[in-house]
Amino acid sequence: MKYHYYPGCSLEGTAREYDQSARALLAALGVQLSVIDGWTCCGASAAEATSALLALALPARNLALAERQAEAMDVLVPCSACYLNLKTAAEKTRTDALLAAQINAVLGAEQLHLQGRLRVRHLLDVLTTDLGAAAVRAKVVRPLTGLRIAPYYGCQCLRPYADFDDPERPTSMDPLIRAAGAEVFPWQMGGRCCGASHMSTQHDVGIALVAGILEAARGAAAIVTVCPMCQMNLEAFQGAAGRAAGNDLHINILYLPQLIGLAVGLDASVLGLRLNLAFDNALIRSIPVAA
Repeated sequence: MKYHYYPGCSLEGTAREYDQSARALLAALGVQLSVIDGWTCCGASAAEATSALLALALPARNLALAERQAEAMDVLVPCSACYLNLKTAAEKTRTDALLAAQINAVLGAEQLHLQGRLRVRHLLDVLTTDLGAAAVRAKVVRPLTGLRIAPYYGCQCLRPYADFDDPERPTSMDPLIRAAGAEVFPWQMGGRCCGASHMSTQHDVGIALVAGILEAARGAAAIVTVCPMCQMNLEAFQGAAGRAAGNDLHINILYLPQLIGLAVGLDASVLGLRLNLAFDNALIRSIPVAA
């Protein structure tokens, strides 16, 4: 099983542990990744405020680079914001010939041309659809017995393209969590917004949204995420959210491949757990060692 791999900027900076754990877990599951040669920023949330064309041309450039590589494979994207940007560029240029021509006129400066041959896939989609719970279960050597895990999806990996899960009642992480030997914490906040960049622009709004999510997760051993923005908001603002809510809302926050990686026997250093802002090593010590 092979994929083009688009890490995106966050996974080389504030979310290095996501990149590290995703690569390690996928390798353990027999997946080969081919990093897109010459990839650049997808525009994140800033490009659209500058130019609608730029916001599409930047992710389209990365897709055109992937198409130029020898093998035609799906493009695997771990970051939800990057996934949404690349997916949007792929879908809009596939259905709008005039827009595709405009984009290709821009890309022509680098002798690039987007043909629309490749599918854009989120990491969660690949883990759920292509690999599945059975592939994870077969590799588990240290089941996460007794841990109750709250799956948190955020907005961008599920909206507006509901390709692999229901945006309002997402469940795609559930089989993976159970395959790792843990229990799924029952809650209704998995698809709620964490505030995203409102944490910078409308801080009170962001804090209130994060506090609601953390409050709902009380009783879980950890929240698992698949989005660097969500991870940052839920990790970095636990103190402020707790003060706003009048409760201690501290909880472990892990990326999904970090959680599954622990179950399949990958070392904490390989999974980058020292980089997590909200992680207590007591969680690892609480996992029973397989006989």
